[in-house]
Amino acid sequence: MPLFSPPRYQPAFAPVQRESSVAMRVFTAVERSLKGALFGCRMCGNCILQETAFACPMTCPKGLRNGLCGGATPEHCEVDPSRPCTWYVIYERAERMGRLDKLLEVNAPIDGSRAGRETWLDMLAHWRAQENGPRLMDLVLDREKFTEAWDRFFYELRQPDWWQGDAEYHPPAYEEPASGLEAALRLGDFVVTAEIAPPLGATGDIIEKKVGWLQDYVTAANFTDNASASPRMSSLAASKICLDAGLEPVMQLQARDRSRVIIEADAMGAAGLGIHNILCLSGDHQRFGPGPMAKPDQFDMDAVQVLWMLRRMRDEGVYLDGREIKNRPTWFLGAAASPFGAPPKYEAIRAEKKINAGAQFIQTQPIFDYGRFLEWLEALDKRNLLDKVYLLPGIVPLKTSRAAHFMAENVPGVVIPDELLQRMDAAESSEAQQEVGIAYALELIERLQKTPKINGVHIMAVHWEAIVPRLVEGAGLSKSVIYP
Repeated sequence: MPLFSPPRYQPAFAPVQRESSVAMRVFTAVERSLKGALFGCRMCGNCILQETAFACPMTCPKGLRNGLCGGATPEHCEVDPSRPCTWYVIYERAERMGRLDKLLEVNAPIDGSRAGRETWLDMLAHWRAQENGPRLMDLVLDREKFTEAWDRFFYELRQPDWWQGDAEYHPPAYEEPASGLEAALRLGDFVVTAEIAPPLGATGDIIEKKVGWLQDYVTAANFTDNASASPRMSSLAASKICLDAGLEPVMQLQARDRSRVIIEADAMGAAGLGIHNILCLSGDHQRFGPGPMAKPDQFDMDAVQVLWMLRRMRDEGVYLDGREIKNRPTWFLGAAASPFGAPPKYEAIRAEKKINAGAQFIQTQPIFDYGRFLEWLEALDKRNLLDKVYLLPGIVPLKTSRAAHFMAENVPGVVIPDELLQRMDAAESSEAQQEVGIAYALELIERLQKTPKINGVHIMAVHWEAIVPRLVEGAGLSKSVIYP
């Protein structure tokens, strides 16, 4: 067990090429052993311990370098319940140290050419090359000067030129709306989006059928991207079928099972096909999919990194490797949020990081407990985020009492009040249970319409898309205008 971090989920990285020098191999082995004993170090080649309260984020089973996932709890990791959540350890320790805001910096993904190699000699060489670097004498004579130089030194070490991450807000660098969804939100309409599950088969007929149900009622339709690590038709293909059928799509793009190269390629392909709304996700771990389980590699990128990379491709016209993009893509970038996942003060930091990185709209996990949702909203307001992003809370119309109990007991980040569970249980027939679920969804939509800074709702009907028109009509809503 490492001294400062949870235990490693996977072993340390091996270098792509073996060091030719025996002395260097010995030095690297010593460094790996010492850092492993202290921090559970995986030799990622880009240490960010200065930011993460000296708990190594690479001990997270997903390898998330910018915050926790939506399924973690204070008690255990969602991937391996026998271990604590690495990011809860980081947040709690950072809070005790008064360093929570240090967690806002957007950290880079790993450079594979550096993974598995020593970093101490590089650090010393960088220190010696600095004219205004930290001087040990200042530690005694001028602590403020030393701290400033120390922070600057480690920032330069962990932020390579190809990434240049920071903790600042980066508004979009374009003026005209990128999509009909963005246009409707800019106009101030109370916007409705809905989710359509891509089919298990190879035909688009079911998508076209569901688009027919929804196109007069919602501004855009989301297509999940192999949710729960279960294969379906790709979100890219489903989004294109939806677009051709006359409804604007929101393509979900998750990082699991994708390298940064494929993420860039899929996002550019979407722009080339006329798909301009992209919801960026980290993705569910491989263990949640059907067997046999895919090789459980840690994720190449997380949602924050995907947002940062796509925003720079759009606004700065550069690929991650520095190549120029002559015909820049047009994207309206979104992110997910889990208002009931972690304490609101931690979830607000995660949301701020996504917004700073490039998220322009947020769709949340299902909302059932309005009072607790307001606590999350207040946490965002304290960080001055509500004027920087459009918020679309998630609405799930419950269909059965059994489904309600399953979600309450088994779906991380979902909180269902006892009062609603009791109402569902008291309904004797399946039809009566559906009516309770619909009525409660309408109650929530009415409350959200009256809530300041809420810009619409995202309806996740879970294979019950036919109910969306009734919800929209029952709430007195209408489809927002479409931007040409």
